[in-house]
Amino acid sequence: MANSKYAYVRSFELPDSIMPSTFMIVRLDGHAFHRFSADHGFEKPNDERALRLMDAAAKQVMKAYPEVAMAFGESDEYSFLLRKTCNLYNRRSSKIASTFASLFAATYTFSWAEFFPETPLQYPPSFDGRVVAYPSSKEIIDYFAWRQADTHINNLYNTTFWALVLQGNMSTSEAHNALKGTISSQKQEILFSRFQINYNTLPDRFRKGSVLYRQEEITGIGAQVIDDIVQADEIQKKQGTSRSRKVVVVEHCDIIGRSFWEDHASILGEAAD
Repeated sequence: MANSKYAYVRSFELPDSIMPSTFMIVRLDGHAFHRFSADHGFEKPNDERALRLMDAAAKQVMKAYPEVAMAFGESDEYSFLLRKTCNLYNRRSSKIASTFASLFAATYTFSWAEFFPETPLQYPPSFDGRVVAYPSSKEIIDYFAWRQADTHINNLYNTTFWALVLQGNMSTSEAHNALKGTISSQKQEILFSRFQINYNTLPDRFRKGSVLYRQEEITGIGAQVIDDIVQADEIQKKQGTSRSRKVVVVEHCDIIGRSFWEDHASILGEAAD
């Protein structure tokens, strides 16, 4: 083989395959997104356009990789679940993380104008990625509960913080000091008593994040065409000659409790505990 005398350099590459028969979570995070969001004028405390763009990028990852059983997103972060039986790229951590991150970033950039038609993209966004192995379904359920709890904590803080700044005429440093040491109930009281904002009535998307998973759908002749990603409450049973297919649905629902996992037991697959 030509140049075979140089092949020895491959011996310096370290193996990084994830342990077999374990679940894998691929978590992507926006790099320097505090600056990116400021440079592109994201609305505070939440910009629904940006969140929908994140969902669209996650959908593309799930479309490209049918091995992904579920995804959860909040802010500039998305987590993707691969089952125990998954052997994608021979479970090589670096390969999985890099391809997921690059596809996500490329889709985010490619789709930008659809969600921000009046805001030119000033520079390309980037996302870092990591892959973590988990031994059982318990850790997977706890992982997603952790991320959704983080969604609530961050959103409550940001909602209160920006209410103090935008409506309460505080500086950012004054708002930080006002919230220092406060607990959730105190933040909710500030929102309600000072700004007449009932936190519990804010959109579920902001408080609970986005849950993407595959759901079997019946389609038929003359049926209304449904996009690959749809709101779960828009899915209706089709009439006439029918066949089934999998579509990716997005919900903004509770995944900390057991009911979601009981209702969607197939997400964890046959290898679930």
